[in-house]
Amino acid sequence: MAPKTKEQTLAWLRTISGELATATLKRLEDTLPWYGDMPPGRRSAVGLVAQAGITSFISWFEDPKATPWIAADVFGAAPRELLRSVSLQQTLQLIRITVEVVEQRVKDGDDVLREAILLYSREIAFASADVYARAAEARGLWDARLEALVVDSILSGEHDNELPSRIAALGWNGHGEVCVLVGTTPRVLDVDQLRRTARHLDADVLIGVQGNRLVLVIGRAEPAPLDGDETSKVPLAFIEIARKLEPGFGPGHLVLGHEVPSLVGASRSAKAALAGFAVARAWRNATRPVMADDLLPERAFAGDALARATLINRIYKPLQAHSTELLGTLWCYLDNGRSLEATARELFVHPNTVRYRLKRISEVIGWDATGAREALILQSALIVGSMTEPDPTRKR
Repeated sequence: MAPKTKEQTLAWLRTISGELATATLKRLEDTLPWYGDMPPGRRSAVGLVAQAGITSFISWFEDPKATPWIAADVFGAAPRELLRSVSLQQTLQLIRITVEVVEQRVKDGDDVLREAILLYSREIAFASADVYARAAEARGLWDARLEALVVDSILSGEHDNELPSRIAALGWNGHGEVCVLVGTTPRVLDVDQLRRTARHLDADVLIGVQGNRLVLVIGRAEPAPLDGDETSKVPLAFIEIARKLEPGFGPGHLVLGHEVPSLVGASRSAKAALAGFAVARAWRNATRPVMADDLLPERAFAGDALARATLINRIYKPLQAHSTELLGTLWCYLDNGRSLEATARELFVHPNTVRYRLKRISEVIGWDATGAREALILQSALIVGSMTEPDPTRKR
């Protein structure tokens, strides 16, 4: 039997293209469990890709120079369904089965046709890898833009009801409390290393860069352990997580905001961290990282309303409500340069009484007035708190 000309082969391939497509779909159902488990709509989309592959081969066999259009011809049938529903590995399985069906049907053909099938299968495999690579790159760019948008919303405190869905789209794994960490952007930012470090600490992070500032929104990736549950892993404190992440920041101060119950409320922690970062240089011995609440005096002096409210609500008002005697003792102790004897003389009490009252003050508000740094925080709270009291000399 004389060999067919290329025109005859093309005519024959076009005649059997429908038969090849039907045989391919039948083989997919018989050999690929994931194909049979798909919903009808997605299965149909994958089938369209297989049929487009056969049609594209015929066109390519007619004009091999059409290689650059292979991806558009084949994956243009259902690109979104394909990329969302089928992995790259499954796509390569699809290609292999389609090629096997075509090879079996044309096994009696000439060597030119068989060689063309092998070459085309290689080209389509590379084309599919390119499609998935481009899709992954596009998703990465989109995720980066979405993450930047979410971080900007948290920093500004201006967000809408769509914030939770945007956070979910980023694959946020955090649960419960959240803190915001602010520092300088390093010369070379290794985002992947920051994420790896966070994962090893059972934490998740959202990363944002604002000029020379690097902002991390930190959440624990595991729920907090239940009381009495000895099998649960005790999560790291946020300050410990911040210390582990510290190498990923540039030189300079590193400030951690206070804990908030959830990611949606992270703007409060962000405001505290940003305010602390702006004034951290005013504390000569500030640690790295430092808690934003350890910078309350500097923040209050700079006009931070949140710091003023924190000083009043966590120190001044609780102490005033508990005992005016303790409040007066603290005023006197700080005004006398933290001298027990001078305080005792002014109050006409024994120095041991002053010691006892200072201990009670520490128990009530959690700050120890005998330390130099905490004394500054307490004195700032007294000054700010007293400014909110009504003027007794003013006539009503």
